[in-house]
Amino acid sequence: MDTDSTAVVFIEFQNDFTSEGGVLHGAVKASMDANSTLDNAEKVLVAARAAGATVIHSPISFAPGYNEIAKHPYGILKGVVDATAFVQGAWGTEIMARFAPGESEIIIEGKRGLDAFGSTNLDFILRAKGIKTVVLAGFLTNCCVESTMRTAYERGYNVVTLTDAVAATSVEEGESAVKFDYPMFSTPTTSDEFISALNPASVLEDSSRGY
Repeated sequence: MDTDSTAVVFIEFQNDFTSEGGVLHGAVKASMDANSTLDNAEKVLVAARAAGATVIHSPISFAPGYNEIAKHPYGILKGVVDATAFVQGAWGTEIMARFAPGESEIIIEGKRGLDAFGSTNLDFILRAKGIKTVVLAGFLTNCCVESTMRTAYERGYNVVTLTDAVAATSVEEGESAVKFDYPMFSTPTTSDEFISALNPASVLEDSSRGY
């Protein structure tokens, strides 16, 4: 794998999801525990840094009052509003200490929805840095990670999803997305497989599928 053209994107490793006391922690805890999400993602972070891959953090945040989104949100964004999650300046919106960005790492600003490309300059940054392979980890398996995966695929990137470094609001939802959706728009890969592939002489086995 060419680490010079590889970026690992950590989506929403924020206290509201990852930490005891986070308002959405209880919703994702079972899935995180089943996958060992935090341990696996941290292993990937350490390995990506050591290999010289680009590391990108993509948090989500909203001003108090959530005026950036619809007056009457529905679906997953309504859940965010109802939980009072990811409010700018709050502890819950901070990136978990285990994943604190390094000095040379990139923090994507402006994420207000599900797709990390949608309201940000992520695509500009990736193309400016010559990135061809986008590796995804984070929350939620079947929401922001999947939305970002689909857009990256559509925009012509080689997409790798880390199947054991993601978490959903239930084990079943996460497993379904990984089994049925991820192979259509990415190469689903475990953290250990990805770390092994950081060796320049290694390649990832194609685990994608068509119809």
